[in-house]
Amino acid sequence: MFSTLARTVAIGVGATAIMDLGGEVVRRTTGVQPLDYRLLGRWIGHLPEGTVRHESIAKAEPVPHEREIGWAAHYSIGTAFAGLLVATRPGWANKPTPLPALLTGLATTAAPWFIMQPAFGLGVAAAKTPKPAVARLRSLRTHAIYGLGLYLAGSAVAQVTSKRAKG
Repeated sequence: MFSTLARTVAIGVGATAIMDLGGEVVRRTTGVQPLDYRLLGRWIGHLPEGTVRHESIAKAEPVPHEREIGWAAHYSIGTAFAGLLVATRPGWANKPTPLPALLTGLATTAAPWFIMQPAFGLGVAAAKTPKPAVARLRSLRTHAIYGLGLYLAGSAVAQVTSKRAKG
């Protein structure tokens, strides 16, 4: 039997992977590049020296292993958000429904708008970018895909654990 932690990790990793697949579909169909998680790793790599906010994370000094750090952080954050969903709706992991997953996905847009984009030098909710409204809609699209991923991954995990419990 899967523990709640194992289920949550599987849901978080699955949802984040679906978000990444969605980003790749968007890239191939529209040419819009998803976030380069190397920049997330760069930001994390500068935190120990006390640098939280950058004028431009793209122009900041690269750090060793920033790509690996960024990808590990990306999946850890996706798993933590899944953990919030499971913690606030304990029965949801057993019988996932779309609405809580989609609402959670959309709520996670607060992280890039109010933490990452300002820290990267893009302003609150991408206000300092050339087209803030477009950037905001892209964030919402990405996090809606993550919410869909929460539902799909949650449903898959529930199906697997249900079969194991019966079998």
